Amino acid sequence: MIYEFVAPCYFGTERSAAFDFKRIGAQEVTVTDGRVSFKGDERVLAAANIESRCAERILLLLRRARTASFDELFDSVFSVPWESLLPANAEFPVKGASLSSKLSSVPACQSIVKKAVVERLKKGHHVNVLPEDGELYKIRFSIRKDVMELFLDTSGDGLHKRGYRARSTLAPIKETLASAIVDLARVRADSLVQDPFCGSGTLIIEAAQKALRIAPGLRRKFLAEHYAFISPKAWQEARERALSEIDRTGSFEGIGFDLDPHAVELANRNAALAGVGDRCKFFTADVANFTPASRSLVITNPPYGERLGDLEQAGQLERTLAARLQENPVAGTYVITADADFEHNFGKKASRRRKLYNGMIPCQLYMYF
Repeated sequence: MIYEFVAPCYFGTERSAAFDFKRIGAQEVTVTDGRVSFKGDERVLAAANIESRCAERILLLLRRARTASFDELFDSVFSVPWESLLPANAEFPVKGASLSSKLSSVPACQSIVKKAVVERLKKGHHVNVLPEDGELYKIRFSIRKDVMELFLDTSGDGLHKRGYRARSTLAPIKETLASAIVDLARVRADSLVQDPFCGSGTLIIEAAQKALRIAPGLRRKFLAEHYAFISPKAWQEARERALSEIDRTGSFEGIGFDLDPHAVELANRNAALAGVGDRCKFFTADVANFTPASRSLVITNPPYGERLGDLEQAGQLERTLAARLQENPVAGTYVITADADFEHNFGKKASRRRKLYNGMIPCQLYMYF
């Protein structure tokens, strides 16, 4: 059976996310702001969860309909054959959002969606009571300009939760965003990547996993693995394929530095958990002593705002980084920051800029080739 999927992602990372879906054989891959849509069978569903580096989650689209009243909302949700998707004892919480629509009350919409699913399940399974003491199925809806989209979440925890970062430093960059930056930096199997503000090591670790072709979801479970209508074989085959694609023959090396010894300890631990501890090393060091190799790609997220709190300190760090890179030219520099004065502090206009969002914080990725 061919399904339609929607994968939300950070603004600015859509094309990187779309590439992953095309690579696993998804069809009709379409990019719009903040999301990628595609089609595929249950094997694509499993592979999308396991191998997607930049998407936030994989949602199975069940219904799309114009919905301007509660009656229309109920009817649209009730029309879905829920009995073929959810067992009679399924636990099925409902979450949603509404934007620029007549149905603006999210709690009211949640109640209507829940009621419609309950009534359809009771009718379809020929029961009077739904105990909700079985497996978890997460239902999501979105109403935008009076168009409702209804989803079943196949991921569970967000895809940024790779399973290697049990702890992190203050205000860490999300793994999915880090991976998109790594993609834009064109990290290869033989790259040397350095980060003078490594924090808990996310940028370096994501670069290593991409270089070694280690699928980001290999070390975690997904919600749809217990969905009754998805064959366990699809997950088994997707994992076997991902494992077979790992390639450690390249000479990739990642080196990170941070002034905080605790962050360095975390980074080394995270790299080991991610399966790249032999390729990534982290050290306690000040950016003032940063001496990158000429062939290296410098990919970094300098302390700013919540991580530092002082704009003048942030500017001084950026000026210090610029001085070190001027003295030690590298193959490429990629800096993500929310500091609007970065280019002024850095003393050089970027070759290219890309607007990205780190959570809800608008940032720029400054790229120097």
